[in-house]
Amino acid sequence: MTQEKIVAALGLGSNLGDTKANIDNAVAALNAVEGITVLQKSSDYRTPPWGPVPQDDYRNCCITVETVLSPRALLNAGLDVEQHLGRVRDVRWGPRTIDIDLLIYDHESVAEEGLQVPHPRMGERAFVLIPLTEIWPDAPLLDGRTAEEALETCPEKEGIYKL
Repeated sequence: MTQEKIVAALGLGSNLGDTKANIDNAVAALNAVEGITVLQKSSDYRTPPWGPVPQDDYRNCCITVETVLSPRALLNAGLDVEQHLGRVRDVRWGPRTIDIDLLIYDHESVAEEGLQVPHPRMGERAFVLIPLTEIWPDAPLLDGRTAEEALETCPEKEGIYKL
């Protein structure tokens, strides 16, 4: 654990089972982890699935957290919550009960095996940028733009609806 508290952003998504309960349970579970305090949660959005696998629409949101955990420890906390809530990783980009992505860790850039922060593709994904911009419009992306700036030119904004 680091001692300095930093602000990070996480993206959450679900398209299996009770998606609202899955998201709410994940946010509560993250908030219960020692060293993580949820600061803000965006609205939930219905979003079309992304990727090559046919599946139902998603419920997506973003949260900001204050944490003393390292980026790797924060990622691992999210993975633990996914597993606790029944996430099965069998098909890449497939349906899931819960998906938790570490999007931003303060203004730090991290490139390690299995961890890249800021999330490298979020600037092209409206299902991330729309809820993120709602709660942290000046969130820093890897390419130097803010979330709000990236959203202005982001494709595929159609089909995303606030729930």
